[in-house]
Amino acid sequence: MKDLTLVIMAAGMGSRFGGLKQIEPFGPNGEFIIDYSIYDAIRNGFNKVVFIIKEENYEIFKETIGKRVEDKIPTYYAFQKMDDVPAGVEIPKERVKPLGTGQAILSVRNIVNEPFAVINADDFYGYDAYKKAKEFFDTNEDENIYANISYEAKNTLTENGSVKRGVCKEKDGFLTRLIESKVERVNDKIIADPLDEREPFEIDQNDPVSMNMFCFYPSLFKYLEEGFVKFFENNKETLDTSEYLLPALIEEKMNEKKIKVKVMKTTAHWYGVTYKEDKDSVVKEIAKLIENKEYPKNLWNK
Repeated sequence: MKDLTLVIMAAGMGSRFGGLKQIEPFGPNGEFIIDYSIYDAIRNGFNKVVFIIKEENYEIFKETIGKRVEDKIPTYYAFQKMDDVPAGVEIPKERVKPLGTGQAILSVRNIVNEPFAVINADDFYGYDAYKKAKEFFDTNEDENIYANISYEAKNTLTENGSVKRGVCKEKDGFLTRLIESKVERVNDKIIADPLDEREPFEIDQNDPVSMNMFCFYPSLFKYLEEGFVKFFENNKETLDTSEYLLPALIEEKMNEKKIKVKVMKTTAHWYGVTYKEDKDSVVKEIAKLIENKEYPKNLWNK
């Protein structure tokens, strides 16, 4: 069996939610959303987990999350640091926000040497998403073919406002474009408003969207390092706000024919807390999953 690692991006503070939502309890015994992600990953053959966090959050993460899972799966931490940049680059002193998801994934380059899946810490992806990731790794042999676990648009919305999604355009089962957009339901239509200021457009409720769940190989790190140098060359005047984003790099390398990204479609429902008002509904949905025997009531102590 292949070694598989789950990389969890947890360096963001969740500004719209209003706190460190990665350690907000959602399950009946105080389980976090991260707990369910790791539980589902273990059930699908993942045998290592790496948390990407801010260094100042290390103790609280280790005490709250690490101690729950480190006896279930080998557990590692990587720090997304502001000074982890190419030589000669100076970050403006006023910048406090991390440099983006591209830099976040680069922070694990000395820890991860095997196939890995990437997820957000504060998104509930569902069992089937990890099953699709395992299927991809079991059947793919080309380390320059990656995968995106895509969701039906209707399964990823909240009633409390817009959400950031990557609208997937595909051909023959492979991604051709990934349009980062604000997505929300407006008058019974699902409208995607691209973040690059292109015109908003309507998408079908069953159209695939990305939730930032990707399947990668270590070949990605070379592309990320090259792209990081180019990012700083192209954003010298806006380093106080610009972000080095993983989806943008993926689309760039697809266009250069360096990589291909397979679209692995899941029927799972996303649950998440983009807004504080989302919490009650997520708690209720997890309770339903437990009632339907999809998860035990006490996740780690059955």
